Amino acid sequence: MRGIPPARGTDAAGRARRAEGELLGLARGGDGEAFREVVEPYRRELQVHCYRILGSIQDAEDLVQETLLAAWRGIGGYEGRASVRTWLYRIATNRCLNALRDGGRRPNDYAYRPEVSMPEPSHRRAEPSWLEPYPDALLDEIADHTPGPEARYEVRESVSLAFLTALQELPPKQRAVLVLRDVLGFRAVEVANILDTSENAVTSALKRARGALARELPGPDRESAPLPDSPRERRIVDDFARAFQAGDVDAVVDLLTNDARLTMPPLPLEYRGLDDVRHFLATVALRDGMRYVLFPTRANGQPAFAAYLRDPRTPILHAHGVLVLTLAGDRIAGLTRFHDNVTLSPFGFPRSLRASIGSA
Repeated sequence: MRGIPPARGTDAAGRARRAEGELLGLARGGDGEAFREVVEPYRRELQVHCYRILGSIQDAEDLVQETLLAAWRGIGGYEGRASVRTWLYRIATNRCLNALRDGGRRPNDYAYRPEVSMPEPSHRRAEPSWLEPYPDALLDEIADHTPGPEARYEVRESVSLAFLTALQELPPKQRAVLVLRDVLGFRAVEVANILDTSENAVTSALKRARGALARELPGPDRESAPLPDSPRERRIVDDFARAFQAGDVDAVVDLLTNDARLTMPPLPLEYRGLDDVRHFLATVALRDGMRYVLFPTRANGQPAFAAYLRDPRTPILHAHGVLVLTLAGDRIAGLTRFHDNVTLSPFGFPRSLRASIGSA
């Protein structure tokens, strides 16, 4: 299998000053370094695009690698009728749709098995959610490509857990159409070309997708979240961390909205309202004196923590997944606990730490 040739150590700064057309000509002639210069500015945004459609950061990275390999193999046939960016989105989107159709990337069983029996949930989804958290640090690497006038969502809004959870409920084609039109701002004719379909089919799919998304997302009466890293947000997050680390169920519940939701992907269980969330915390998450150390981070444009479980028998803290907060006004409207410790790796956290570090 022919791969992308290795870099030759040429002067990247000099190459960067060349016109894209010249680089494309060199790439068509087999110059792997020129090809890299053409596609590299789009790598991170392509990963986020695949992540929105697939919900998995690892699957997204795999699909980006497949996209760039397919682009390298097909560079000779690229005629420039669409921009390089649109051409890459065409390859990436169709690769994502193929992956969703074959379902081969999804595990056959839950990635996490509870240690105790779960209380009866307020709501049970038909299928597990394979959604994974996305580190904000990676969002900062996206090149500044202003979305087209059709775009309805900002970058961080379009990776929020509420948006992505609703998006995963859509059929694959509707999911792709909505992301291409309302997130990236591609025109209907461009989306039709990307998906090899008609403009009427794009318009129809978009209408259905918007309707379904509106039913799933919080209503307009929901208070907006505080600005990221603002004093208001830090106060809420610090209050939560103190209460959760102390195992104080009542103090945690006091920080929640009346309609707060607690979910634990991939488990298809959802706990809604103060009573059900309180019961879950008391009988599962904070049962029998279980204590955690929380390290702050950010995921999906939201405050989050790398959670580590204390072991009273050893000085070792054991990784216990990523905990993401959804804020509304001065309260917490959602707790999302990702138990699969593989999700910690993109955030730069190890699988274990010494307690002395966590106690600092």
